[in-house]
Amino acid sequence: MKNYTITVNGTAYAVTVEENGAAPSVAAPARPAAAPAPAAAPAAAPKASAGAGSIKVEAGAAGKVLKAVKNVGDAVKKGDPVVVIESMKMEINCVAPQDGTVASIDCNAGDSVDAGAVLATLN
Repeated sequence: MKNYTITVNGTAYAVTVEENGAAPSVAAPARPAAAPAPAAAPAAAPKASAGAGSIKVEAGAAGKVLKAVKNVGDAVKKGDPVVVIESMKMEINCVAPQDGTVASIDCNAGDSVDAGAVLATLN
């Protein structure tokens, strides 16, 4: 039998694997002696307070935020892309539902979002 320590999402697990091909047994989660410090998050674009505007720009599907196309203060027309998300290897534009001005960008590149999540608001 061989013993391994496997880290998943920051939690360390002590795993014992039998060499005869039997399924591995998993022990209770163990904390590593010196956990690596998480990498610093990339600098986020400045945001206005969350939900600053009355018009919501929502995610059409669950996915990962690729980029914000517009910035706080930019004027947008109905149908203009505000945020781009990736879902099932497709880029999806989350568009302005009506004319307005971007009041807040409520997400950062790399964020995972659910369908219907508010990504930005407009005035």
